[in-house]
Amino acid sequence: MNETGRFITFEGIDGAGKSTHLDTLAQRLRRHAAPVLCTREPGGTPLAERLRERVLTDPMDALTEALLVFAARRDHVQQVIAPALARGETVVCDRFTDATFAYQGGGRGFDLAVLTQLERWVHGDLQPDLTLWLDLPAELAAQRRAAARAADRFEREDAVFFERVRAGYAARQAASPQRIVRVDATLERDAVWRQIDAALEARGW
Repeated sequence: MNETGRFITFEGIDGAGKSTHLDTLAQRLRRHAAPVLCTREPGGTPLAERLRERVLTDPMDALTEALLVFAARRDHVQQVIAPALARGETVVCDRFTDATFAYQGGGRGFDLAVLTQLERWVHGDLQPDLTLWLDLPAELAAQRRAAARAADRFEREDAVFFERVRAGYAARQAASPQRIVRVDATLERDAVWRQIDAALEARGW
């Protein structure tokens, strides 16, 4: 648990509906007069946004990908997340380190021990207070993505890749069941939101 503000993250494969529910959550918190900062990964600072563009467009191997994502995260934590938490704000972030373990670890099959070491170096003991994992099958996510936007380098991967990503998320949730709440994202939007709202209510938020 963070000493001052709260740190909430949304996770899931592309097409799970994270952005929609992140915005709804921020509105809910603001109605209760909570100062809220919404951000995203990779990104959140000018430097991290430039690194995001490279990660989403340029060919590279899994190690390069992981290093760029963690470099972006380091700047994001130092410049945005940690200062906001110190001010007592609630930080709501679209992805954090769980995504790296899911995408580079699960999807790419990269060494989890290396990712764990990078995690320690980059943000130490800082972890979200609550992670909402919007879980749905890869094929359904692909259908939703195709209807929404042009695909980036990750989104062009096949269903097998995304099922490995999904398994990576499941492994993270199994390792941290108190922090990571699985949300069934196959349901209608209102039903998905009710699960998120219940997770907040269970914590008295």
